Amino acid sequence: MEATVREKSTFALMVAVALIIIAVSLRVLPHPDNFAPITAIAIFGGAVLAFRYAIWVPLLAMIVSDAIIGFHSLVLVTWGCYLLVALAAHRGLAKLSMLKVTTITISASLFFFLVTNLAVWAEGRLYARTWSGLVECYTLALPFFRNTLLGDVFYTAAIFSAYLAALYMGTRLARGRRTPKATSV
Repeated sequence: MEATVREKSTFALMVAVALIIIAVSLRVLPHPDNFAPITAIAIFGGAVLAFRYAIWVPLLAMIVSDAIIGFHSLVLVTWGCYLLVALAAHRGLAKLSMLKVTTITISASLFFFLVTNLAVWAEGRLYARTWSGLVECYTLALPFFRNTLLGDVFYTAAIFSAYLAALYMGTRLARGRRTPKATSV
């Protein structure tokens, strides 16, 4: 079953701002390595928000949190990955289904792992720029990928569930207000 949830309202803007605040907070507070909400927020923002908000939510969350915890030499690579994830979600999740959200979440985790570790290897500071250096880079990154995947799945499920529950409750409340009961005198 698919559901259309893309918003172009004040509510969507409030959601975008709340997501940025939540992402920054969860990223700067102590957490297991790579168990962070940024990919989930990029997917959610891409699926639910208008295009202009969808691309800015993960970027602003990363810029603000990187300003707090420190920039690194590969920020443009990581920011670019999140931007592409948001764009893919915007394009692929105009109508939601559990299969689509799960597929894009796992794909985004794998994409981020492959691209960022390739960039670490290509930088040449930690690993030799050889085939064995590349294999070593990806091998040593596997424990981080586990946390990335677990965090992405956890946060994506939590964010979409909370949002859909809020929409459901909002719809129920709105229906209750639109049908005032007639009173007899």
